[in-house]
Formats: sequence, C-alpha cells, structure tokens
Amino acid sequence: MPERMLVTGGAGFIGSHLVDALIERGHRVRILDNLDPQVHGPERRAPEYMNPRAEFVQGNVLDEGVLWDCVRDVDVVFHQAARVGVGQSMYEILSYTRVNVLGTALLLDLLVNRREQHSVRKLLVASSMSVYGEGAYETRGGKRVFPPLRSLEQMQGGVWDMLDPQTGEPLRAVATPETKPLQPTSVYAVGKRDQEEMVLSVGRAYNTPAVALRYFNVYGPRQALSNPYTGVAAMFASRVLNGRPPVVFEDGRQVRDLVHVSDIVQANLLAMENEAADYEVFNVGTGRPVSVVEEANAIIARLAPDSGIEPRIENRFRAGDVRDCFADVSKIRERLGYEPTVDFHTNGIEGLCAWARKQSAEDRFDEARKELSRRGLA
Repeated sequence: MPERMLVTGGAGFIGSHLVDALIERGHRVRILDNLDPQVHGPERRAPEYMNPRAEFVQGNVLDEGVLWDCVRDVDVVFHQAARVGVGQSMYEILSYTRVNVLGTALLLDLLVNRREQHSVRKLLVASSMSVYGEGAYETRGGKRVFPPLRSLEQMQGGVWDMLDPQTGEPLRAVATPETKPLQPTSVYAVGKRDQEEMVLSVGRAYNTPAVALRYFNVYGPRQALSNPYTGVAAMFASRVLNGRPPVVFEDGRQVRDLVHVSDIVQANLLAMENEAADYEVFNVGTGRPVSVVEEANAIIARLAPDSGIEPRIENRFRAGDVRDCFADVSKIRERLGYEPTVDFHTNGIEGLCAWARKQSAEDRFDEARKELSRRGLA
C-alpha cells in the first residue's frame, strides 16, 4: 500500500537513491535537504539526478518549523541527513554535533511531544561502521578479541598490524558482528553512536518502531567527487581523474567493506517493510574485505589504465584510523533476507567509474590533508 515518506538528506548520495526506489514502489516522497555546499557546491543547487516526482524542501534539520512541516503528515521517516567526515569532525566539533546529534534530538522531540499531531509509524536512522572503532580479530589460537586502537608508539614505529598484547603476534581480522563493543574514535563516530542509541531508546519507550542501520564503506554513482571528506573510493577516483596518484596511508594492506549504494537501499527497504527489524541495529555491508591498495589499483585500472599512475603508499598514519573492519552480515541476512547483490571487483567498480568519467572532479585531497596535518591529526 502506498505511503508517505520523508527522506532527510534526500538530495545526497545515498538519500537520492533511496528516494528513487521509494517512488518506484509507488510511495509519495518528501525530501528535506539543506544542499550543503561541501557536497553540492557553493551555489547550493539541487542536483540534476534528484527525482522530479519527489517534493523537495530546502531546509535544515535544525529548523524546528521546517522539520515539523516536513514530518507531521508522513508515515515513515528515513533520517539520512548528517555531516560526514571522520577527520573533519575532529576540528569542526560543534558543527558535527549540532547537525548529527541535535538534529536527531529535535526530530525525536517533535515526534514525542506532538504525538497526537503526526502519523509517523516508523523511523529508520543511518548509522555507521565507525561506531565500532577497530573491527573484530582472532588470535592464532582462535580466540575472538576486540582490541582498542593501536598505540601512538606502535604507529610511530611503522608497525601497522594489530598485535596480540599477550604474544606480540599479528591478529587476524574477522567479520565484525553487531554485538562487538562500540569504541568510536572520532567525533563523527561518537555522534553516530548517539544517533542510533537515541532513536532506539525513544522508539522503545513510545512503542514507535525504530531501526538503526550501520552502513559500512558506501560507494557508487552520485558520490560527491569534489568532497575530500567523502568515501575513499570517490577520493581515489577524483585523484586519478586529475592525473594524480591515490594517496594510501600506512602500508595499504588495511581492509574495509565496500558496499554499493544499491545494497544500502535494499537494506532500508527491507527494514521498512519487515517487523523483524523493529528496535534492532543491523550491519549493512558485504562481508567481503578489500584492502585499500587493492581498491586504489582497481580504480586506476579502469580510469587511467595507460597513465603509469600508481598508488602512493605513504607509510604514515592519521590519528584515529582503524586497521581492519568488515561486516558480519549474518543478522540482516537471516532476519530480513538481505543479500548483497553488487561485488566491488565484478560489477561495482564499473558503475562508479562510469559515473566518475562524466563528472568534473576537483581534487581537494591535498588541501584536506594539509588541514589535518596543521591540526596534528596526520
């Protein structure tokens, strides 16, 4: 049955794909987005890809009047709006906390204190794998462990592997389950933890179904190539399109879980439609680890195969970076029927690069790195 949907951040990378899928299924969709210039450019123009069949409201999630007008007559809220960027969050602390935490708090406050005046039946919030900090590991003897960040002394010594504190031997990265203790290592990650915990606790208290989806490393068409704080795949593509080598920190062997935006949409739709998702948190990834240098080489091979460009492996580090983290997706697979459909190496990378070739990408990586270095974060 068609319903009324609100997608905050619906003009952005992930939100716009979700809007398309909801409209395709016959739902009426409203977008609330402030068209952040870091994502959409200084002119703050609505992107060409934004679905014309959606109602668009340009506004801020911190504006109580605008937010209430957007939320009061919808059935489901997909709260995707957020400031994104781990490194940047460590010096734009107030801005990240306002948008991500206080924006969510305002949304919940309206839903709770004006309960008789709205029709929202379900709330889904975009969380992040960053809430975990380091991923899960196993010792040589097969014991599951959840270590903290590597010490500054270890990193300064160029010892990149996660080590067993008992034996000093390298630990083996394994898939990270939702039950892993949360160890956020950035202001962005702390805010994401706060978002999901607020949404779930308020949802339970007021019997309003709520779901938190922990996105892993999302990539795909519509990613903002000129935003130096976006996903690493987009940053690498921007560098290569400008004839420059992708910059890889540490030794490049650290692994991530690269999940295509279409699978993020799949997870949201399943969580919306299935009561088994209510009041739960789910990883959304592929369960397949990809090393960062492997990712860089795959992008070079498709965007500039004859250029002679190679990844520049820095053997340096950034404060707060984790070594390995990839998703255990067994919970969302078993409870909701989720199955990742796009593999980075087979069909995912092609779509990203096809999109990237058509874009005008401004490479702002060096600018962002200098800022991190100036603040002692890289």
